[in-house]
Amino acid sequence: MTAVNLAQRPLRRADGATLVCFFVVVLLMLPARLAVAGLPLSLTPAEIMALVLGVVWVCAQMISTTGVAKGANPVRTAIFVYGMLLLAIYGYTTYLYLPSDELNLSDHTFVLYAGYVSLLLMVCDGIDSRERLDFVLKAVVIGGTFAAIVALLQFRLDFDLTKYMQIPGLRHSSVEEVPTVISRSDLRRVAGTLGHPIEFGALSAMLLPLAAHLGFQARSRGQAATRWWICAVIIAAGLMFSVSRTAVLGLAGAGLILLLGWSNRRRIVTIGAFVVFLGFMKVLAPGLIGTFYNLFAGAGEDSSIIYRTHDYPFAMREFDKSPIFGRGLGTWYPFKHQVFDNQYLLSLVETGLLGVLGFVGVIGCGIVVALWVRRLSSDPNVRNLGLTIAACLVIPLLGAATFDLLSFPGITSVMFLLVGAAGTLLRLERRDQADRMLLSSFQEPADLSRSLIAVTGNGQGSARSGSS
Repeated sequence: MTAVNLAQRPLRRADGATLVCFFVVVLLMLPARLAVAGLPLSLTPAEIMALVLGVVWVCAQMISTTGVAKGANPVRTAIFVYGMLLLAIYGYTTYLYLPSDELNLSDHTFVLYAGYVSLLLMVCDGIDSRERLDFVLKAVVIGGTFAAIVALLQFRLDFDLTKYMQIPGLRHSSVEEVPTVISRSDLRRVAGTLGHPIEFGALSAMLLPLAAHLGFQARSRGQAATRWWICAVIIAAGLMFSVSRTAVLGLAGAGLILLLGWSNRRRIVTIGAFVVFLGFMKVLAPGLIGTFYNLFAGAGEDSSIIYRTHDYPFAMREFDKSPIFGRGLGTWYPFKHQVFDNQYLLSLVETGLLGVLGFVGVIGCGIVVALWVRRLSSDPNVRNLGLTIAACLVIPLLGAATFDLLSFPGITSVMFLLVGAAGTLLRLERRDQADRMLLSSFQEPADLSRSLIAVTGNGQGSARSGSS
């Protein structure tokens, strides 16, 4: 683009989508182990940015000139109920006695959840068009692609770029005790810029359908789609480099939803592309496909699966001590208590039945709303986006049964972002339908002209009477 074209191109002021994109860049492109120095709580730049989004949302709700949405929305209602449940759990458990270490962790975890709620609300209410929603989703895919490129370097070259990403004002948090590269079956499991290979694999599984949607959408609009297919290939390779069963199970669940909703032609193309990709990975990383096969073929004797299932009775005993409110947000931590590689068990212990129902309810609301938009809309791109968001949100529902998902801010933030995107999509579809109904109410162009003249005349009359 020439300098003249850039000068002629109108500038757009920053809005909610701009702030969310900035959050996504900080979340996915900075190493998860970097926290802001000098704070009493260990908070990453992305977590602070999420809290800033909450402050902006509250301020925007107090005025009517910012364009931030107001009014009923099922997603906003769901997150309000979930937030009130978390507040009740936090108040109840901290009112009782908690050791100082667990009390500090409960305070810290509550701040993190406040950021997640803020992020969802900003996405749900602060994006005013589908173009801006696409802008946010593109930022998420690009951020995931960058994380996958870092993972590629870690896997193929044993080069961890995150060790050299030192930024003034940031320090290493406690996450640094978890290595970003872990060995499994003579292969390296990598985490990219995320906190753990399992988190990175599950996040890649969530982003892969979004990258594919952007590719299909660009092609349907006659735009360049190659870049999004390249992003999809890189993210898919990153998923493989995580060497994670959770990622494969999540992608299988999302793929099932997509295949049920896609056309026959798209199904055939996708299956063919999947076969070609597996052949490419066979050449790029010999032994990787066999490792994944052994992960599932020997699942009955795998020590990690045995470890995940043997602690169910112990978790139920802890749950029975406080079945409604749990023992407190973030109070069950690895260095003091037995690790539960299952978010449902961990939530039952920490937040009781209320917390588990709220967690499942928010994700379920996002899935239902996304599918609802698919049913309402006649635009094929909007319908596909609704299906894609629903498929992506199936992954955390499945992944929560295989690892402590809410302990990892990266995938948790993207999950809440996609739930908010479902709310945005519903609001925009309702607005478009209302506009179409308004236009269709005028049977003839003359009726529309007379109505506009009447409105203009009334406005002028009001102005004249006001001036007199």
